Amino acid sequence: MNKLKLKEFQSALGVKFTNLSYLKKALTHSSFANQYKDTEYNERLEFLGDSVLQLCITEYLFKNYLDKAEGELTKIRSLIVCENSLFEIAKKLDLGNYIRMSKGEELTGGRNRTSIQADAVEAVLAAIYLDKGLEFTREFILNQFREIIDKAIENKIILDFKTKLQEHLQKNGEVNIIYDLVKFEGPPHRRKFFTKVLINNECMGEGEGFSKKEAEQASAKQALEKMGVINE
Repeated sequence: MNKLKLKEFQSALGVKFTNLSYLKKALTHSSFANQYKDTEYNERLEFLGDSVLQLCITEYLFKNYLDKAEGELTKIRSLIVCENSLFEIAKKLDLGNYIRMSKGEELTGGRNRTSIQADAVEAVLAAIYLDKGLEFTREFILNQFREIIDKAIENKIILDFKTKLQEHLQKNGEVNIIYDLVKFEGPPHRRKFFTKVLINNECMGEGEGFSKKEAEQASAKQALEKMGVINE
């Protein structure tokens, strides 16, 4: 990774590293290391970053929500420290644009894959922790995750839009919900799916994704937005 890219990403993070090797490793996917031997990649940093994130969020909730019991705090934390939330942070930082990966992984959609970007966020948090220490990292995490924390406290984070849609529609009795695959396009290694959700035979939402499941979730989300259940 060239110095300009690293400088750009540090600017996006708002963090200037003393030891750039931490950041470089955090932004290196295993596929790149497999292609270019003797290159360190970010899986061990993911392990550390997950623990640092869990600690900082747990401590914050424990200290600031004294009225909430252990079970409720655990539920709130699970909404904050999850793949979807990490992916939201990745999108905010345009992280996918900075990850080093093999050409093969990139051609199969790796740069846009939720799991790869979410894992890289954890690795970056570990890199910040190793370079700057816990206090700095805690402040960084609470700043980056502020909106997600607030939404989790207010129970406004939805992890499964299809289940939410079904629960909302069936409050007043049975409703016929059908997810229809409209089309798919692109080569087999990077196929994109387009679906729509029919509610009592009326199209209420459309979505797309790199799997049928992802496209159906997007369709359900659009339906919920259309009905005013969630905000865009």
